Amino acid sequence: MARVLTQVRQLTRAGCKKVFRETASGAKTDRGQLRKALDQLDTGDVLMVTRLDRLARSTRDLLNTLATITDRKAGFRSLADAWADTTSAHGRLMLTVLSGLAEFERELIRARTGEGRARAKARGVRMGRPPKMTPHQMKEAIKRRDAGEPMRDIAKSFNVSHSTISRLADVIA
Repeated sequence: MARVLTQVRQLTRAGCKKVFRETASGAKTDRGQLRKALDQLDTGDVLMVTRLDRLARSTRDLLNTLATITDRKAGFRSLADAWADTTSAHGRLMLTVLSGLAEFERELIRARTGEGRARAKARGVRMGRPPKMTPHQMKEAIKRRDAGEPMRDIAKSFNVSHSTISRLADVIA
């Protein structure tokens, strides 16, 4: 509680007119007071925090929040992190570099994931959910369907949806 009062005093001394106190953990993505503060931002306002970790727990979360602030044509400033200040040219530069690095990291992850998926497929690993029916059940269901039995009845007997039965020709082919 003392830490919260210290933060409120710091923000008040820095000129904040409204102070929002979040009771939820900063690790949560849905924080009511943060959402409320962002919703109330007007053009030219500055959202101020005592430290960056009070606003976001990850680079991605920080960049998403900063994008919301920018969309509202407002600024952002962290008292403890002088470089995190979109109201100054130096701060905007630093946050732009940070944003570029985060985007680069996302692209690297996407590329590595794609390469890993391709290697797994080459080894014969099957991607996606396992089939609900065995190959024998699929052939049996196709025979029954081709004989004119309603797909809903066939589906019930195999405990699958009628859509699964209607797609079987695509699976077997």
